[in-house]
Amino acid sequence: MLSRRVRTFKRHLNTNDAYNAFISKPSSVSPGVDGRILSHLTYTLKDNFMNSDSTTCASKLLSNFKSPYSATAASLIDENGGQFRGKNNMDEFGMGSSNTNSYYGAATNPKYEDGDRIAGGSSGGSAAAVSAGVVNFSLGTDTGGSVRLPASYCGVIGFKPSYGRISRWGVVAYAQSLDTVGILARDMDTVEKVYGVLNRHDEKDPTSLPAGIRDMLQSVEEAVDPGAGEGLTIGIPQEFLVKELSPQNRECWLNAVERLQDMGHTIKRISIPSIKSSLSAYYTIATAEAASNLSRYDGLRYGFSQEAPEDVDLDTVSALIAKNRSLGFGPEVQKRILLGNYTLSSDSGNHYLKATQVRKQLVHEFNGIFKSPNFLTNSLDAQEDGCDVLISPTSVGDTPTIEEFLRNDADNFLNSYANDLLTIPASLAGLPAISIPWGNQSIQIMSQFGNEHILFRASRYLLN
Repeated sequence: MLSRRVRTFKRHLNTNDAYNAFISKPSSVSPGVDGRILSHLTYTLKDNFMNSDSTTCASKLLSNFKSPYSATAASLIDENGGQFRGKNNMDEFGMGSSNTNSYYGAATNPKYEDGDRIAGGSSGGSAAAVSAGVVNFSLGTDTGGSVRLPASYCGVIGFKPSYGRISRWGVVAYAQSLDTVGILARDMDTVEKVYGVLNRHDEKDPTSLPAGIRDMLQSVEEAVDPGAGEGLTIGIPQEFLVKELSPQNRECWLNAVERLQDMGHTIKRISIPSIKSSLSAYYTIATAEAASNLSRYDGLRYGFSQEAPEDVDLDTVSALIAKNRSLGFGPEVQKRILLGNYTLSSDSGNHYLKATQVRKQLVHEFNGIFKSPNFLTNSLDAQEDGCDVLISPTSVGDTPTIEEFLRNDADNFLNSYANDLLTIPASLAGLPAISIPWGNQSIQIMSQFGNEHILFRASRYLLN
């Protein structure tokens, strides 16, 4: 049974793509425009961004869907000279950490010669395209680590900004209180250049930070900036020393800390107790929001629809919708819809409420760790002797083969959820975070809400 599943997940699309990183490519390629910020930089979009091409979210249910409009982020890239090269493979509707939950088969990892390792997810196709050198950068989405984790596996940079920094308008929602547009690239110059284009208010997105708040965040950023010549205070969260952390990733973390200490930066051991509850809180909140968001896909108004066998009762519209959704959604999506609906039911014992309380406490604890205040929450918890950034591994283990990943998932589906242990806390708190290559592994750096500037500086210290 497992070998049959592996063969299915290795199914490739006809996109002339060795890594199955693309779901579609444009019929013609623009020559590009000179004199703009992103002139002559090529890019791709994760296939949950709307544009003139099809937008499938790697789902059978949307396999024939074309959007009548483009996402704000995609339009801004085009207006500033970016050259579009296609839509990338992903876990269906962004649900997964391996890119094996795709109707179009798994994307594979260009970093490894065996061609048999996962690219990570859910933005696996984006990470693979950037890692293979096919494009300069890609836009993905990060809900609980879906940009940072595949970047880690594929050996590229994966950046998730503060929640609300980049417009989500025109991006298909998974969990709207967590979804964040992120950037994957091979160098920091490209990451910062693309972020500069996208970091602006969009009145069409109700979660987009208004211009006034952006100005205030910049003022706070400048006020607490230690200066380019000054050392940073870097926190080491003890709660990230989890039993799942591999010896290689633990050693990578230690080496990065020692390197920063040798540069003259101050290292502090810190504790954020609510990190221990963040994984369960995340999957409670994310699945509840996903169950609501995905209820709109019925196969009647748009999307996949198929005539049912004669033995299925189609006397009611609900039976037809159930048929379309059963055939159109993959197993992982169906699992999360069921989990989300249970979470929101009266029988769940207020799990959703408890998860939101954990989230609020997590934000409070982060605010008490950082040197700068969280302007969005009007927090007064900032400490003068607090941290500028926090550092940890991005992933808990080495990049598995597709077969290894599927075997672990078959043993217990919670094994695959544990891949997000180190990336979820920043997502729950809405903090900016970045994954950068470090040796054969990767390092994650996090900073206070709205303080992307210090995050970029810390990243360059390590990369340089």
